[in-house]
Amino acid sequence: MSELPEVIQSLLDSQVYPDPVGKVELRQTQMSYIFMAGDYVYKIKKPVNFGFLDYTTLEKRQLYCHKEVELNQRLCRHAYLGVVPVTRDKGRISIGGRGKVEEYAVKMRRLPYEAMMDILLAANRVTPPMVARVAARLAEFHEEAATSAAISAFGSIDAIMQNAGENFIQTEKYIGTTIPENTHRRLKIYTDQFLKANASLFHQRVAEGGIRDCHGDLHAAHICFFNGICIYDCIEFNDRFRYCDVASEVAFLAMDLDHYGRSDLSDHFVTAYVEKSDDRELKHLLNFYKCYRAYVRGKVGSFQYDDPYISGEEKAAAQATARSYFALAESYIQE
Repeated sequence: MSELPEVIQSLLDSQVYPDPVGKVELRQTQMSYIFMAGDYVYKIKKPVNFGFLDYTTLEKRQLYCHKEVELNQRLCRHAYLGVVPVTRDKGRISIGGRGKVEEYAVKMRRLPYEAMMDILLAANRVTPPMVARVAARLAEFHEEAATSAAISAFGSIDAIMQNAGENFIQTEKYIGTTIPENTHRRLKIYTDQFLKANASLFHQRVAEGGIRDCHGDLHAAHICFFNGICIYDCIEFNDRFRYCDVASEVAFLAMDLDHYGRSDLSDHFVTAYVEKSDDRELKHLLNFYKCYRAYVRGKVGSFQYDDPYISGEEKAAAQATARSYFALAESYIQE
């Protein structure tokens, strides 16, 4: 913890918060510091630039905090409360206080840990009716989600090739660490060949309005069975990762259920979504997008492996997770 930035270290003190809290718990992602403080969660963006994401200035972090709240209120309105400043006054750091603004934090109601889908999956407590409820909520969300000519352009072959190509370039440095060279090569060849062979199908999806302003990061850890269903932590930092074919969004959660060893729930989720949305063409792209999404999760784990502020134990866990997702991606092309 001594390696953490000074402001971040200061937020481990329960006295800096406006509400009574006991022990403050810090969790990290490759992009954020997350403080669990009593009934609330405060999320601060790290000053990082990954190319596809740029939080390097305070102004940008403030902008994306506000955007995060606005976008996540679509699927989890009761949890996202707003943006609060982290201030310094006479040397003292506080949340929402007076003085110079050092950082901005997204303030959320704390969701129950035991109701998170990933925790329930690990305890074998997720049922077919539960994933069917998620499918129904998602289908309703997609039906209402914004679309336009500008948004639809992100479902074009060129846009998908750009995103996929970026994935392969950004993971080259991890060859031999989180991804075998042969896996990297095979997945790139498969992706290029699939896109060329199925260009007409991608054009059809665009023409039929299948490209929407989606959630963008729909995996099990972002779903909570509380106050109905809360789907949170969508992508706010880059519109082109959120503007996607609804088939890609469905494939994301289906892939993650496969990763938990629950292909039965994955199949049930997809079937329930297709029945609710009547989007039967979706299945033709399901394996391609499962492969793509598994690769993205492997890339995210690789980035986390490089985070200088996580422990050796967390680094080893990130490496193992990344490897497992890359292996899953490869399994889809074998099918």
